[in-house]
Amino acid sequence: MQAVIAVLPGDGIGPEVVAEGVKVLQAVAARFGHTFTLREGLIGGCAIDATGEPLPAETVALCRASDAILLGAVGGPKWDDPQARVRPEQGLLGIRKALGLFANLRPVTVHPRLIGASPLRPERLQGVDLIVVRELTGGIYFGEKRRERGPDGEWASDLCLYTEAEVVRVVRVAGQLARRRRGKLTLVDKANVLETSRLWRSITTRLVREEFADLEFETMLVDACAMHLIRRPTDFDVIVTENMFGDILTDEASMLAGSMGMLPSASLAEGRLGLYEPIHGSAPDIAGQGKANPLATILSVAMLLRHSLDLPEEAACVEAAVATVIDRGIVTADIATPGQVIATTTAVGDAVAAVIAG
Repeated sequence: MQAVIAVLPGDGIGPEVVAEGVKVLQAVAARFGHTFTLREGLIGGCAIDATGEPLPAETVALCRASDAILLGAVGGPKWDDPQARVRPEQGLLGIRKALGLFANLRPVTVHPRLIGASPLRPERLQGVDLIVVRELTGGIYFGEKRRERGPDGEWASDLCLYTEAEVVRVVRVAGQLARRRRGKLTLVDKANVLETSRLWRSITTRLVREEFADLEFETMLVDACAMHLIRRPTDFDVIVTENMFGDILTDEASMLAGSMGMLPSASLAEGRLGLYEPIHGSAPDIAGQGKANPLATILSVAMLLRHSLDLPEEAACVEAAVATVIDRGIVTADIATPGQVIATTTAVGDAVAAVIAG
């Protein structure tokens, strides 16, 4: 296979973890006889420094001309002023909107060797295997924002807006995914308070009845879900929810796996185009020190191979290599057990690539 992959290293630890993801892509290409053409672009703070904008038009064009996108992370203290005209996060929101990346898939599994890295009791983590499907281009993050001064002082508002079409298309992705997994779909909302959540619930309930009647289906309020993710995480299979709820719940769920450094994600458009990134941020406090865990990025590469390039065997090979490296104890500090030798970012990537190469 020949494929063009856009590589957006971003800020902070982004370039470090993306370098290990690229290393793994090259190992896969060599083992399976593929040709991956990698083309680098700017996004986030580094793009602001170079061009004045967090998402240059050249980056959007590069991504549109590619089969898939690998992203590191954006942001850092240098660009943290919330009053600034341009901010790194605008690049992230902008690329999602520009490419129509409406469905964000965030799988959460727990490697047996890493159970001790989680703050939860071990018995609650055995068999955790869930995936959150988060709507990514609508809701409060993209709604109209206002901030003004009135007779009672300053006031602000953020509009949370969803259309039926936006809900239907992401629920269809979640339903099809649940059908390929264990057949259970959980809608998370706040329908006792929010009108947008009541829209989500009515549309999802109807769609499940009409198209996914074979699935086990439940609805759950977001606050209850936040509790049950910790109390009984093995009960979940596929969770579908709106943009902000999905953002918060998946950060919480990262503690099941022991570290944000273990969780990959895929942001999918209609068709096969997708953007793949770890769920963690740019972690500027450890940038350049070789401490960043590259496994979430490497597992994002596996998702890229599976969803955008339709290479399931290669994806499984990467996932198996990650499991092997963890079993061998070649891990960064965030998932190391007391007394364990700590590996660098590069050493972990080298180890995964070596396993793939055989």
